[in-house]
Amino acid sequence: MAYSCFCLFWAFIFWLFFLLFLSFPAIISEKEEKEEFLMSSPRLCFVLPCYNEEKALAFTLEKITARFQSLVREKCIAKESAILFVDDGSKDRTWDILKEASRTHPSIIAIKLSRNCGHQNALLAGLTEAHRLGFDAVISMDADLQDDIEILGDFIKKYQEGYDIVYGVRSDRSTDSFFKRETALAFYNLMRLFGVPLVHNHADYRLMSHRAIGALLSFPERNLFLRGLVPLLGFPSTEVYYKRLERVAGETKYPLKKMIAFALNGITSFSIQPIRLVTFTGFAVFVMSFVILLYALIEKMAGKTVSGWTSLMFSLWFLGGLVLVALGIIGEYIGRIYIEVKQRPLFFIERREGTLFQERKDG
Repeated sequence: MAYSCFCLFWAFIFWLFFLLFLSFPAIISEKEEKEEFLMSSPRLCFVLPCYNEEKALAFTLEKITARFQSLVREKCIAKESAILFVDDGSKDRTWDILKEASRTHPSIIAIKLSRNCGHQNALLAGLTEAHRLGFDAVISMDADLQDDIEILGDFIKKYQEGYDIVYGVRSDRSTDSFFKRETALAFYNLMRLFGVPLVHNHADYRLMSHRAIGALLSFPERNLFLRGLVPLLGFPSTEVYYKRLERVAGETKYPLKKMIAFALNGITSFSIQPIRLVTFTGFAVFVMSFVILLYALIEKMAGKTVSGWTSLMFSLWFLGGLVLVALGIIGEYIGRIYIEVKQRPLFFIERREGTLFQERKDG
């Protein structure tokens, strides 16, 4: 009996060592692959949408190319990386400047949209093109370089740690005017109230991996609100913090009118809370009408009723305004449905410039 137990014990030990021997090469291989991924320089693409940025482009081109070259020298990114500018139907010399830059700097490529499609569509065009060209990851930023490019290394480190999405988050808003700071705060609070998934104080300065962009492009939506769509992807994500710089030239492309339209698009694209609010308001007015009816009956029975012009006019204007607001909110949603159903293309690329495009064409 003791001899049998002794044999079984050593058989178990032998089998355990045998299993470890088989799995050891796989463990080593997985470790080597991880180390190789961390040590390798990703083939990165910087995407910058432009609209009438003629005054700012000289500064932008100088700064972004210098930072690009320093990242290549530091082996943070592969030398096959690129800077992709998207001209969103500019009416000034933006495209001429970009075309000349793409012929001077091999790392710069540019695409020109056939018309002004809007910032979100232009950004999506750049992401689509970068994904088609097979880059490992993409970092999107504004063409005025108010987004601090000195922290690009932090984005890349987070990507190499395994994050598919890295959000650039503003650490403060000291460069904003009082009005813009307060309206931005109201915007984020409103979005949170209506349940729209947003990263607080994040705009469009972010890194996305190749597979994250592929997942984003699978969304068939026409009413684009990328700040809300990206968090829905669910891939591993993190944040890096930076201080937004002041614009060096040109004018902001988001005045109050566009900011309101942007917020409205975000709410109607991600939340049905306004419709529910209309329903709740209608129910509250319905209940209130019974209270008023009860009050009127009591007053009539007490013989105190006097026909009142003021209360009548107030009721008419109040209910009329309430109905129009409700119809307006419902109309916004119907309009969004109308746009989605038509499934029109979001953009058309008119021109492509740059050595990378030429190499792929020749190949």
